Order: sequence, then structure tokens, then C-alpha cells
Amino acid sequence: MRTLDTLVDRHGDLAGRTVLVRCDLNVPLEAGPGGAKTITDDGRIRASVPLLSDLVGRGAKVVVMAHLGRPKGTPDPAYSLAPVGQRLEQLLGTPVRVAEDVVGESAQEAVRAQEADRVVLLENVRFEKAETSKDDAERGAFADRLAALADVYVDDAFGAVHRKHASVFDVAQRLPSAAGPLVAAEVEVLDRLTGDPERPYVVVLGGSKVSDKLAVIENLLPTVDSLLVGGGMCFTFLAAQGHDVGSSLLEADQVDACRTLLESGKIVLPVDVVAATAFSADAEHDVVPADAIPPDRMGLDIGPESVRRFADALAGARTVFWNGPMGVFELAPYADGTRGVAEAVAGLSDGDGEGGGLTGALTVVGGGDSAAAVRALGIGEHRFTHISTGGGASLEHLEGKALPGLTVLED
Repeated sequence: MRTLDTLVDRHGDLAGRTVLVRCDLNVPLEAGPGGAKTITDDGRIRASVPLLSDLVGRGAKVVVMAHLGRPKGTPDPAYSLAPVGQRLEQLLGTPVRVAEDVVGESAQEAVRAQEADRVVLLENVRFEKAETSKDDAERGAFADRLAALADVYVDDAFGAVHRKHASVFDVAQRLPSAAGPLVAAEVEVLDRLTGDPERPYVVVLGGSKVSDKLAVIENLLPTVDSLLVGGGMCFTFLAAQGHDVGSSLLEADQVDACRTLLESGKIVLPVDVVAATAFSADAEHDVVPADAIPPDRMGLDIGPESVRRFADALAGARTVFWNGPMGVFELAPYADGTRGVAEAVAGLSDGDGEGGGLTGALTVVGGGDSAAAVRALGIGEHRFTHISTGGGASLEHLEGKALPGLTVLED
């Protein structure tokens, strides 16, 4: 894969040149006082800072493009990157000018007026319908306009590399291009998980739906020693064992598939759950056996005995991949399962964040809600070997899929 060093070696120093950078700045926002948007988790912005600082330090003119949410191909103030630009400027310590459009007059004028060592942030690329178009020609025409803004292209948005979008795939074909350090690091770590991982190799999967992770489970089962299943998806597995799951989340059309997966003997399920009368922090809730959930209750977290069981399964592991929370961690009564499992994973490489702690384990957090949970629950990010910036992309890579945003950067 072409890297930034490859780019410089082949195309010369970047000083004074315009570098178009695809970042993953898709952060959660909530409305604050007066309707102003507040960023609730700036982890992806902070992850983008090292490359942007490096480029600024090289004297490049940096033009950043990113998406936020799903505005469906039309400008929508609710999905503006303006709040992201403000936070990026604070973290970079250098001026960031936010254009009012993606490739229109505002963007073009901002780039024309740009000085070296300065950053321009284009508006949300998904304000342009062509960004996500299935039509190659339509997407390509938009990519032409993006490419016209710069001299070279760097993709540091691992969270988007599984998308065949104009800003990810097509632009890379039109400019000298390379993978940024985030993308390179992600690929290196995930290749260690799929190549010849040190054993025992334990995977922890959570989240709401089995259907979202069915392919990755099928691909990983032959490789792993144990696969621990929590979150909403565990109830379909429990149903496959013949248990009643009350009003818990259930994908009835996936029960047969789960029954087949259980035949591997490697899947570990919860033995107790926190079951509530409603999806609410204020609802009545109790710890109940996982095989005896009352009809009027829904499981919203794994229980304390399940946490101990999962921690025992993780003890001594040399390689761990964790993707998906164990429960609705955003609500305090249902956060203990995710916290307990996160602590068990973090404890395997406590010390230097480089897998050189208690067992020297490789501990990888698969982005998305898992990464958000680590930060929300106050568990130090340095306690894991690697925290991915792309949940969906990580899973597709582990499924063995060819990801468009990576293949286009291969040398």
C-alpha cells in the first residue's frame, strides 16, 4: 500500500502544494443551549490530528474532506461540519476555514486564497448526491471536481474505506495518492488478526443485531479459540438454544443460522442478564437467568455472572478483538456489562498500551460503539493495543472482503 513516504519519494516535497485529505470526522452531535451543536465524542477528530499536523509542518496547503451523518445528497444544516471545524482548529492550533459548500464557489475561493500551513475544511461531502452514487460516471464527474482542488490525495479515513464513494475511491484514481497513518495502522493490526494470531485468540462481539455480524462470525469461527457473544444479538443465540427471551431484541429469521453456528462449540453466551420492564433507565430491572427471562421483560445488559464468565474466557488470551457493547451502556443501569468486559480486555495489555503488559496480549477494539464506550466509561484508551476508527470497515476487513478504499491505494 502506498504511504505518505512513498508519495514524497515519487512526487517530491509537499511544501507549498495542496494536499486533499479524506478524514473520518463523523462524530456524534447533540443540540446544546440555543440549538448550538455540541460534539459529544471527539475521538475521531483527535485521531485525524497527527496526519494533519504533519502535513501542516511540511508546509503543505491542507484541504480536508469528510462526511457527517446521512444527509441524503442535499445540504442540511443539521449535518454541517462547522462544529467539527471549530474543534479541529482548537486541536490543531492552526486556523481552519470551513467552506460553505463542497466543490462550489465557496470551496474554490477558500482553496485559491489558502496559504501554506493553513487548513481548509470542505462542507459535508454527502451534501453532494454524486458522492454515494452507484453510477460510476456521476461519481467520477464529482471526483473530477474534487481532484481539481489539489495536487495530491491522502486517505486517512479508515471508517469509510469499505465504501465505493467518490471521496474515497474515485479521487484516488485521479491524483497521486497514498494511505495515511491511520489507515496503514488499521490494516497492519487487522492483518495480524486474520493472518497467524498468537493464541489463545478470543473474539468478543456485541451490538444489537446478529445479521450485522453473521458474516464476520462465520469467517472468524475457524480461526478463533473462543467467541463471546453479548449485547442485543445474544438473545437470538439464546432463542436458538430453545430459551424464551421475553420481549428482548430477537431476529427470528436468524435463529436457524445461530443454531448452526453454535455447533462449533466455540461460542460462549451469557448465563444471566439485566432485564427491564421497558427501554428506560428508570424502568424496573433485575438480574435474571439468561434461560428464564420473564415474558414482560427485555434484556438490556449481560449480568454479573456473565461478566465473570467472559473475564475467565479472556484470562490468558494473547490476541483479543472486541466489537460491540454488551448492553445499552449509554444508560447507567445497563453499563456494567460493557464496563466489566472492557476492563477484562484492557487488563491483558495494561502498562504501555503496546501489548507489553500482563500477558503481552494484542488487544484490538473494533471502533464504533465499542470505542465510544471506552471513552464514555472512562477507561483509558492507552490500555488497549489499538482502537479502530472504523467499526463497519473493521468487520468487513475481518470478513475477508476486498475494500474499495484500500484496493485503490495498493501499489
